[in-house]
Amino acid sequence: MVFRGSGIRSEKSREGRYVLVPDPKVVRKLLTRYASLRIAQAEREREATARELEDVSYTLCVMMGTSDIRDAVGRADALLAGAGRAPAATTDPDGENGLRLAV
Repeated sequence: MVFRGSGIRSEKSREGRYVLVPDPKVVRKLLTRYASLRIAQAEREREATARELEDVSYTLCVMMGTSDIRDAVGRADALLAGAGRAPAATTDPDGENGLRLAV
């Protein structure tokens, strides 16, 4: 089940309960926006950029169920790594399935 426009879907957990899971596409867009804003703010501090960075950080934290942006980025990385993971027989032997976003 997907809640339209929210970026969150419902999945059945191992225990048989339904849990809310952020949509990987939305999470990827938020991470991209977060990284772009961090770069823009590092190049030139602007009030509008700082406000937008705060908004994106807050949204990432809420979607990932954390109160710290570093934790949110880590959980988002894990979610995206799991979303793109191939079946076990074809995974990379080193366990390196993708790039991680540095905070």
